[in-house]
Amino acid sequence: MLILKTLALFTATALAEIIGCYLPYVWLRKGGPVWLLIPAAASLVLFVWLLTLHPAASGRVYAAYGGVYVASALIWLRVVDGIKLSTLDWIGAGITVLGMVIIASGWHSQA
Repeated sequence: MLILKTLALFTATALAEIIGCYLPYVWLRKGGPVWLLIPAAASLVLFVWLLTLHPAASGRVYAAYGGVYVASALIWLRVVDGIKLSTLDWIGAGITVLGMVIIASGWHSQA
């Protein structure tokens, strides 16, 4: 159950970070309204708060989070931007998630 809770927290953190970065991109590059900066800032505040909820504020946690972030960013690219992902995109995401699993498996092996 802890693994699912941690994965859900990683996913929520990744989405908050992606949304917080995507909205200013829409404003700057796609001519979106300036008010998009308000939910962008709120999303980044949420992102920082979610980081405080992770099991430990350590490099290992952030490295493991990176795997979820990469996979989430590619899914965002497909769903929101409508860009078809290549086989190499999926392989890369799989490798990063596998790396996350390997890193996360070492959390309890060191005292």
